[in-house]
Amino acid sequence: MTTNDITPPARLSFRERHESSIRQWRLYAYTFAGSFSSMLGLVLVVLFLLLAAFGPWLAPYPEHTTGGFDMAQRLQPPSAEHLFGTDEMGSDILSRVIVGARTSLWIGVLITGIGALIGIPLGIIAGYKGGFIRAAIMRLTELFLAVPGLALALAIVAALGPGITNCVIALAIVWWPGYVRLVEAKTLSVKEELFVESARSLGARTPWILWHHILPNCWSPIIVKMSMDMGMAILSAASLGFIGLGARPPAPEWGAMISVARSYMPDWWWYSFFPGAAIFLTVLGFNLLGDGLRDILDPRSRER
Repeated sequence: MTTNDITPPARLSFRERHESSIRQWRLYAYTFAGSFSSMLGLVLVVLFLLLAAFGPWLAPYPEHTTGGFDMAQRLQPPSAEHLFGTDEMGSDILSRVIVGARTSLWIGVLITGIGALIGIPLGIIAGYKGGFIRAAIMRLTELFLAVPGLALALAIVAALGPGITNCVIALAIVWWPGYVRLVEAKTLSVKEELFVESARSLGARTPWILWHHILPNCWSPIIVKMSMDMGMAILSAASLGFIGLGARPPAPEWGAMISVARSYMPDWWWYSFFPGAAIFLTVLGFNLLGDGLRDILDPRSRER
């Protein structure tokens, strides 16, 4: 047998992995598309992202989102001129709701991103190292989990002072423990797999193992959690804005808008209804999207 008769295993292995990856992505797309709730969540999230990206250009009265007002049009009900009505300053509510999507997006991204950046490394280290390091990290995590997150965020904002930046900082501080618990549990199971033991026996260093073996196998639950946390982070920020500790008027933030609008209920119902509907649909969209991602990324949940 000559060397020409031997099929290069590396090339064949790469082709097989490529074909397997294509089949897997097709299965993911088929499973996701077969769920009405998942597709509804995707549509709502895409609509939210489009409003956040192009809001200033889509708003019919962009000047009303930067402090402009028209007292002659104050508290007008929904009409052809103002589809969502106007507020107590005559500002167009539709324009403020549209531009408020951008504020809610960066709030959700910052809170979720900072929480993940803190929690994921701590969870991997705790699960892989074990011993005293794991005990110390998990006791600190449990200390944060022992206090309701929103209550702890209220205390932090009260100490730092009201404002959207302090709101994001406070929520990010209380957001990371969930990622530690999730990643630590996943790491404990992955580090006992044969491919990790093989890499360790071949002399692979710990950072290499964590980066190439542990972290990639933790991404599925992390992605699902982050998609669901986006909606909850937006809702939590809106809650702080509602009680006056988050964004302050006239910032076009949904929670702050509802906070002002509650003084005008029930006669001027549209003032609070449309910002509330925006929060509801956004949180619903991210939750449904997270459920759909969980179904395709977690085979055990799909079987159930």
